[in-house]
Amino acid sequence: MKTFRFALAALLLAGTLSTASVAQSREIYENPQFKTLAQKHKQLAILPFAVTMTTKKLPKGVTQEQVHQQEMQEGKNVQSALHTYFLKHQSSDNFTVTFQDINKTNSLLSKAGITPENISGKTSEELATLLGVDGVVSGTFVTDKPLSDGAAVAMAVLVGVSGPTNSGRTSISINDGATGELLWKYDKALSRGLGSDTSTIINAIMRKCSKMFPYAKS
Repeated sequence: MKTFRFALAALLLAGTLSTASVAQSREIYENPQFKTLAQKHKQLAILPFAVTMTTKKLPKGVTQEQVHQQEMQEGKNVQSALHTYFLKHQSSDNFTVTFQDINKTNSLLSKAGITPENISGKTSEELATLLGVDGVVSGTFVTDKPLSDGAAVAMAVLVGVSGPTNSGRTSISINDGATGELLWKYDKALSRGLGSDTSTIINAIMRKCSKMFPYAKS
């Protein structure tokens, strides 16, 4: 009987791990032609993220314009957190590319009259040419909890094989600068948690997909 129970437990564990593996693979897309398209890539630029805070009712004293301004700031916060993550892991993960300083990226965008409001009207090729890079990293961050009084978004990445909630979702994409082709994309559902901030969220997200990040040498 003990042998049977052990075998059953092992089978269930294997099934759980398999399910988790499938779920992880569905969250990540890699272009089948990635090695060909990115073989000469040397530097990528990280763009400010498009942050959306959705809510049916604004907190007392908070206007839609304040929410919009906070979205713009959070977009740069996510950009900064992702850039910091890449810099910290440049050596340990053996990245085959470098990442343009975000101050230079934002300065070049500003001088060209490109803002968070109109950047979606530019192609990846146009942005890469303007920034002088081989590819661009962009993304979205959606949450149903707007910020007020400078409070941080209380978000945490879902773990295990739990199902997604409606609390939010983040997406990170890399596009080739020469062709505009989508090279890699990572989608992740988020849920609220205590004590989280932008940096914590990005670190958690990237740790989960680090082994499948295409520019990291295995």
